[in-house]
Amino acid sequence: MHLYINGRFLTQRFSGVQRFAIELTGAIDALVGEGAWPAATILVPPGPAAPRPYRFLGMRQVGRASGHLWEQLELPYFSRGGFLLNLGNTAPLAKGSRQAVVIHDAGVYDIPHAYSPAFRTWYRTLYRGLAGLDASLVTVSRFSQARLSARLHLAPDRIGIMREGSDHILRDSGDLSGLPVDGKPFVLVVGNLVAHKNLSALTACITPLRERGLALAIVGTGVRTIFQSAGHEALAGALMLGRVTDRQLSALYKAATCLIFPSSYEGFGLPAVEAMACGCPVIAQSGGSIAEICAEAALYFDARVPGSLVDALREVVGDRERAEAMSRIGLGRSAHYTWRNAASDLSGLLRDQIGETRRLGTERLVR
Repeated sequence: MHLYINGRFLTQRFSGVQRFAIELTGAIDALVGEGAWPAATILVPPGPAAPRPYRFLGMRQVGRASGHLWEQLELPYFSRGGFLLNLGNTAPLAKGSRQAVVIHDAGVYDIPHAYSPAFRTWYRTLYRGLAGLDASLVTVSRFSQARLSARLHLAPDRIGIMREGSDHILRDSGDLSGLPVDGKPFVLVVGNLVAHKNLSALTACITPLRERGLALAIVGTGVRTIFQSAGHEALAGALMLGRVTDRQLSALYKAATCLIFPSSYEGFGLPAVEAMACGCPVIAQSGGSIAEICAEAALYFDARVPGSLVDALREVVGDRERAEAMSRIGLGRSAHYTWRNAASDLSGLLRDQIGETRRLGTERLVR
């Protein structure tokens, strides 16, 4: 059975889900060349697509429609006779059980206020339909597995778990030129100005940081068409860096005193793993997937407890040995999170559907 990959991600606005799909298909492409993945073809909707230099994966532009309409009505036809892999939360219902879909979290159920009514209604309908049609479901953490299992009324083992990777952030040495933090000590935040990213928790940090000569630098943008932004008005004292390149983000992680990751809900938490890969200590909101992903490499705070985040900051900023130890532990843990390992996880989960390939030389999934 031929393997097809839903390439709609190549025509979408870049976000964490598109990052996942682009990096994962890059790793799969390399493994196809090694004979460690079966041959596959990426099917892409018409129109401009992000250029991706795949050497071994086939790529075809098919159909006439775009967006959800292309995915639901045309993609099943062009992938007929084969197995379809969907990496970005959505998949065509008409394809039934002859497909797998990676659903990154259960946010449309657990944090409905963060999404528009139309968005969450469609995604809830789609997820229940895919579960009922016996499509293979995959997610990126035990936390997301548990939440999706509960929401979709499925046994947990009906949903496979794979990791994400962070090695993309190490592709070059980084460059701070052109950013207002160049040469200044700062604490970094990476996250969009949306409700569940919980940036309002940062307001208590600005004055204590300023007293220590540290700036608060925030990378990210607000996406108001889908999300309902909240809690960022009081952050006027922070450096809003907006969207940055991977090269700049790598340099920011490496230069930052630490990363604050205040998000109250994450399916995986890629910025925290990127930071660990760059040797940047991580302070994260407790709960969700972050403690599972970062484990003892991060220091945790509870936004419901006044002063919790400031206390954690003082512990990292004021104790160089503690910060260096966190950096070492984070580097060791992040080494497991590579896109090759992620592709290996997925290959193992879908072995029955996509066929046997030779054993991959990758590390086991970190628990």
